[in-house]
Amino acid sequence: MDRVKSSMQQVPNPIPKVLSRRTGGANSLEVEKENFERSQAVSINKAINTQEIAVKEKHARNILLYKGAHTFWLAVNRLPLSSNAVLCWKFCHVFHKLLRDGHPNVSTRSVFFLPSCSSLSSQGHLSEGYGKLCSIYLKLLITKMEFHIKNPRFPGNLQMSNRQLDEAGENDVNNFFQLTVEMFDYLECELNLFLGVFSSLDMSRSVSVTAAGQCRLAPLIQVILDSSHLYDYTVKLLFKLHSCLPADTLQGHRDRFQEQFKKLKSLFYRSSNLQYFKRLIQIPQLPENPPNFLRASALSEHISPVVVIPVESSSPESEHVVETEDLVDTDIPPLPSTVDRKFDDLFGTSAATDPFNFNSQNGMRKDEKDRLIEQLTAELHALKEELESFRLESGRLCQALRGRVNELEAELAEQTHLKQQALGESEFLRVELDDLRRVKEDTEKEQRSLSEIERKAQANEQRYTKLKEKYTELVQSHADLLRKNAEVTRQMTVARAAQDEVENVKKEMQDRLKAAQDATSQQEKAQLEQLQALQAELMSSRSELETLKSTVTSSQQSNEQLGTQLSALESEKVGLMETVSQKEAELASLGVELERVQSSLTNERESGVKAAEALQNQLNEKESREQSLESELVSLRWAALRAALEEAGRIVQDCLNQLEDPAHISCTSSADYLVSRCQVALDCVERLQSARVGFVSDNTDVSGLVRAVTQFAHLVGDVIVQGSATSHMVPVEQADALADNVKACGAEALALLCQLKEQKSMGTADCSRLRAALDTVMALGEVMHTAVRSGAVRLQQCRNQTMDFSAMTLTQIKRQEMDAQVLVLELETRLQKERERLGELRKKHYELAGVAEGWGGEEEGKTHNNTTNSCLSTTQYRLTISQNCFLLKNLPRIP
Repeated sequence: MDRVKSSMQQVPNPIPKVLSRRTGGANSLEVEKENFERSQAVSINKAINTQEIAVKEKHARNILLYKGAHTFWLAVNRLPLSSNAVLCWKFCHVFHKLLRDGHPNVSTRSVFFLPSCSSLSSQGHLSEGYGKLCSIYLKLLITKMEFHIKNPRFPGNLQMSNRQLDEAGENDVNNFFQLTVEMFDYLECELNLFLGVFSSLDMSRSVSVTAAGQCRLAPLIQVILDSSHLYDYTVKLLFKLHSCLPADTLQGHRDRFQEQFKKLKSLFYRSSNLQYFKRLIQIPQLPENPPNFLRASALSEHISPVVVIPVESSSPESEHVVETEDLVDTDIPPLPSTVDRKFDDLFGTSAATDPFNFNSQNGMRKDEKDRLIEQLTAELHALKEELESFRLESGRLCQALRGRVNELEAELAEQTHLKQQALGESEFLRVELDDLRRVKEDTEKEQRSLSEIERKAQANEQRYTKLKEKYTELVQSHADLLRKNAEVTRQMTVARAAQDEVENVKKEMQDRLKAAQDATSQQEKAQLEQLQALQAELMSSRSELETLKSTVTSSQQSNEQLGTQLSALESEKVGLMETVSQKEAELASLGVELERVQSSLTNERESGVKAAEALQNQLNEKESREQSLESELVSLRWAALRAALEEAGRIVQDCLNQLEDPAHISCTSSADYLVSRCQVALDCVERLQSARVGFVSDNTDVSGLVRAVTQFAHLVGDVIVQGSATSHMVPVEQADALADNVKACGAEALALLCQLKEQKSMGTADCSRLRAALDTVMALGEVMHTAVRSGAVRLQQCRNQTMDFSAMTLTQIKRQEMDAQVLVLELETRLQKERERLGELRKKHYELAGVAEGWGGEEEGKTHNNTTNSCLSTTQYRLTISQNCFLLKNLPRIP
């Protein structure tokens, strides 16, 4: 048995070939190294690409297998990092991971590329979006390399014990002081990257479940790991410094730590709430208050933050990777013990019945032994050949099974990835559903507020009516007061005329009195002169009396006559004096009456002026209040109109969004119903136009325009939805033409609503383009309806023709049955292919629509008006071409 085993072991086998491939000298090592470097370059190119997705963990692990940075930098130098911001961002991520988890000599060998990184971080294109983030990230990597060059005791992942941290400072307080400053700078760069990434994301959406959001958030795992260690070491070094230096000297250190503590605490809290980080990393939470460095015992209360990465959850795309040392060569045959065991199983192991136990067969002849040896040798060769074929077959099967296992693992990874994407999409859709619910609630609230506004508007109308009636009363009272004022003015004029007349009478009386006084004085003077003359004559008479006693009688008679004349003059003087007294009394009474009339007129005039002023003030107040109410009413009308227009725009936009909804694909409609909805929508457009013209001419009534806008939005939205549903029932070309025209209707409707929102553009709003789009949709629907009817007629005719089997023989029926089966199979195959093609087209459509809508995190588009105008021009051009092609194809053929 031993001799047979030794002879079997001497048979050549493929083992030396395998060994020669593994230890074949310098050439094979160089080939193996070249292959390994080539695989490394492939992994680097797969990890650092222009796709806005997170770096796959399996590619990063393959890069970390190489102990050095030479191959990495050779591959990176060929990449256009300065011209593509996403490519530069993913390079920073991979290089950061290489610095942390790669070989310790990566930092030292990457020093030569510091100038390249510095020049790249100062590029002009790195000013916004990914470019700005890349500039911050490159500064962080430069700071990290400089830190490890200055402090070679710190490993790339910054994991050190307290004893190693003490040895890094060499027990010198100056070294600890400088090391703390460098850690502050290092942590500041980490926080800047943290804040830059968060500020570039729209945190109101579920960005952590989108590919673009994960591409930006993935590098923050390395930042969280570094920041936790830097925070821990900074706390320990500050306690050590406070035990050696005065507190005033370290005031700047404490202030800087306080600032960084607040930022890091906030960022850790925000990161722990993101869905992306919850399944990849457990982020620690910092204490509520920072440590008190002035109290040495507070060091015992400090708990080092520990970041935990769950096993096999480092990335959603992680796959099982087999190390090169664990690979097994399938060309190696089974061990001799296995061969012996199989040989014993075939021929038995009993020593008594073993035919190869020559010790128990010494009595046999030599020729018989030779014959047995030859026989056994031949059988041995046959067994060897069978064993060789079995080994080759087993190796082939093993290789095939290994390939199948790899395929199944790849499929499993792909299914896992698809599952994660589905979960992300479901989360995103759930968030979108919540947003839609919130929008619906807001819409209901706005509708309620619109109803409240309308109620208030009605109340204001009532108030306005009451104020108008009050205003009419005030105008009437004001007119009465004006008439009264005119009457008072007339009376004053009459009084002034009477006063003037009294003045004239008084003046005339004064003149007459003066004339009478003058006449009286002249008469008295004349009488005095006469009296003097008479006295002179009397004296002369008396003298003559003495001399002429004879003429006494005549003289007495003349004296009596003169006495009579004198008495008459005195009586006339008394009468004149009485007349003058009466005239003076009348003048005094007239003066008193004039003063009374003047005072009453003055009082009436003052009261009339005051009443007029009060009425004028009230009139001004009413006018100002009326103007304010009128302006408020106008603003309320415009607010109600704008709210209705915004709601109409949301309705139309919601209908347009349903065109992109995969759930809407299963909805169908008929062409005749679409035509009827288009006709109703055209009538509504006419009503909207007339309501707009009426509102522009008289803006006091806004209810008609609001009703027209609301009905217009619902009808246009119905046309959009019904048009999209109808497109699912027609061929692809007709469906594309109809869908494009429906989108054009929606875009024109949105543009018209935007024009109606502004007072300047409302008067020039044009509905002709919307009418043309609706006419086109209705024409397409009519053509489709005609085609459907003609197809139904032809189908019925074909059915009538094909269902008549009375004149057919058995052979003809069997032949037509086989032809029909073949045709059904061909049609089913074609239908399946068309469904697959439709699915791919819609998938590509959704991807392009997602990019156009900004789902990738890029900047939003331009202003709404510019976007609408540009979309309209492009859409109209495409619609014109597709519409013409569709109409030409559906024209009836002339025989």
